[in-house]
Amino acid sequence: MYLPAQFKEDRVELLHEAIRRIALGTLVTLGEDGLEATHAPMLVDPAPSPFGTLVGHIARANPQWRTARPEASALAIFIGPEAYISPGWYPTKQQTGKVVPTWNYVAIHAAGRLRFFDDAERLRAIVTRLTETHERSRAEPWQVTDAPPDYVDAMLKAIVGFELTVEKLDGKWKMSQNRPAEDQAGVVAGLTREGRSAEVAAIVAERGKKS
Repeated sequence: MYLPAQFKEDRVELLHEAIRRIALGTLVTLGEDGLEATHAPMLVDPAPSPFGTLVGHIARANPQWRTARPEASALAIFIGPEAYISPGWYPTKQQTGKVVPTWNYVAIHAAGRLRFFDDAERLRAIVTRLTETHERSRAEPWQVTDAPPDYVDAMLKAIVGFELTVEKLDGKWKMSQNRPAEDQAGVVAGLTREGRSAEVAAIVAERGKKS
């Protein structure tokens, strides 16, 4: 990932928290026929230090788990809040006209060793954790144990788990840090006025205070 210094985010705890919030990642591997990618919800664990581990599962029918080269590094990509940024929002447009459109976004790349497994109890633990993570805010959370045991057992046979030990973790918060303060304020105002992305507006405002 191209990572200019002003956009770099390397605080591991913050990156892990962003991964938890984004939740859905793209798992990319190199296989016999080239690159393969699967979109899957993932969990992040802090161990082993310093970058932790990503865990999740894919369909057993998905050939990725069979064709991924074990000696090649795998990559998980997470895309967070993003928004188109109009140059019309920049006050400097009126001063020089030397402005162009861009895109603000959060992106995290986690690369490392990938292992697939089909142990039923490990899969049950992952499915349970994923369910609890995404159901906990509901008034009446659904639980894995709400489904008939034989049905759950059959579903577990239809998936394969994966564990990616992260060896390289890159975070990019491209949020107008390369623009002067008045343009950053213009971005916040423009996003807010047009209802584009309150999350991006908040991040631009927060990051701008540190630049």
